[in-house]
Amino acid sequence: MDTATDHGTAALARDIDATCRLTGRFVLRSGRVADEYFDKYRFEADPVLLDRVAAGLAALVPPGTEVLAGLEMGGIPVVTALARHVGLPCAFVRKTAKPYGTARLAEGAEVAGRRVLVVEDVVTSGGQVVISTGQLRELGARIDHALCVIDRAEGGGEALAGHGITLRALLTRADLEAHRAG
Repeated sequence: MDTATDHGTAALARDIDATCRLTGRFVLRSGRVADEYFDKYRFEADPVLLDRVAAGLAALVPPGTEVLAGLEMGGIPVVTALARHVGLPCAFVRKTAKPYGTARLAEGAEVAGRRVLVVEDVVTSGGQVVISTGQLRELGARIDHALCVIDRAEGGGEALAGHGITLRALLTRADLEAHRAG
């Protein structure tokens, strides 16, 4: 897995953590109750912070990329902001194709026969990236990289590698937690 960490990304990590880390009582997907919650949609909803994220991600876009494919839902604002920095067209990838209208899985730019970079906000297990990449490959996309804002470092990179996908991450969970430790 590739990551980009320097003084600029350390400040970005600090600001994302401060914006997204909430305290209170939260019921997690597992049913467990936690007193802290990381609300990733807060950095995606902040135009200044999202632009800083996109600027950082721009350096991680592999050469030869022809289309940026943002995964529903969190990858959509990220890929749109990133496209402004790198000048590439976007495809917006649904979890399942809609049954009406165009009935497409990927809306926007055409992916067939093109070198596509899958973009996600946060990667944990990598499961959705694996599923969506498989679906995009069935549509003819050529994919060998995925890009995320935050890699939670819970096996996602390894899972993706098993499917021929190199994960590039702007930040890791450790980057977000580093400023609180020191």
